[in-house]
Amino acid sequence: MATTLVRPAPTTPGTPAAAAAAHKAPSLRHLGPNWYASVMGTAIIANAGATLPYQLPGQRVVCQIFWVLAATALTVLLTARAGHWLHHRDQARAHLLDPAVAPFYGCLSMALLAVGGGTLIVGKDLIGVPAAVAVDTVLFTAGTAIGLLAAVAVPYLMVVRHKVEAHQATPVWLLPVVAPMVSAALGPLLIPHLPAGQAREAMLLGCYAMFGLSLLATLLLLPLIFGRLIVSGPLPLVLTPTLFLVLGPLGQSTTAVNSLADMAPQSMAGPYAGAFSAFAVVYGVPVMGFALLWLALAAAMLLRAARDGMGFAMTWWALTFPVGTCVTGAAGLARHTGLTAFSWLAAALFAALLTAWLLAAANTLRGLRSGRLLAAPR
Repeated sequence: MATTLVRPAPTTPGTPAAAAAAHKAPSLRHLGPNWYASVMGTAIIANAGATLPYQLPGQRVVCQIFWVLAATALTVLLTARAGHWLHHRDQARAHLLDPAVAPFYGCLSMALLAVGGGTLIVGKDLIGVPAAVAVDTVLFTAGTAIGLLAAVAVPYLMVVRHKVEAHQATPVWLLPVVAPMVSAALGPLLIPHLPAGQAREAMLLGCYAMFGLSLLATLLLLPLIFGRLIVSGPLPLVLTPTLFLVLGPLGQSTTAVNSLADMAPQSMAGPYAGAFSAFAVVYGVPVMGFALLWLALAAAMLLRAARDGMGFAMTWWALTFPVGTCVTGAAGLARHTGLTAFSWLAAALFAALLTAWLLAAANTLRGLRSGRLLAAPR
């Protein structure tokens, strides 16, 4: 059956068809899925800032502004990426077959989920609760479906199509498998808006299933990534910020167990609610400890790379969303333990998140104005 399909001639680089395609929306030709990281990094400021244990005057308004920025950026980027697939399909296929680029398709899922979650956290102040629930329902559904697809499709491509070696392992490999963890962390926001009974319990346990899916996949990949660092040495300078991606599954899983514990009493009867609350602390505290260890290691490697002349690249956005998940994870632990230490930790990490966002955003705008970030890679 497949042989009867009529397909357009492939536009491989160097062919007349590829040259013709390059003249259509040329600024979009090299717009990859990694750009969704900028949406994630902006949305997490709104989400984390609104859930901090400490709230300053005007803080929620600032969070609303960041949510609007993230929602606007997502809309623009979805439109631009649609143009990329429409006019530059050869390049889009090349991205899928590139082991360095394909994992970034997980960022599409996380961008949708982060903006959707922010809609219920702070966007509801601007558009109302019913509209916020409707928007988050659409974005959560789409983001979760894309995330689950990426969690299967990208590893499949890595096994059967991509030619990778052990020394090529980087934290970027985590992006597709961490996307379901973001669904697990943000899904609980919709539970109070579901009918009591089966619907709420199914959502709660479905989020726990995605938590387990993502956690176990991460545990499979982390030894490869750390082993590559030990055996082959530091990552190339441009990839050094991606070390912070390891914080994503750590902070997001801590956020997930705390958020799910908050919703367990509304979703399940019996002793399970108490068990989930205990699990949030028993799991979250050790994982947050490892996250701080990795944060120190990644920061030391980043300083080393900066001394060696590391310039700006879109990989700098890896310094935002993963740190933001540690903010929400620490805030969740503060909520469940009552310890001031976790509240201070969340505040300190949020200050680091804001600093990283300002650096990444300023350099991204500068790169867009100059055209360097949308130029063909050297």
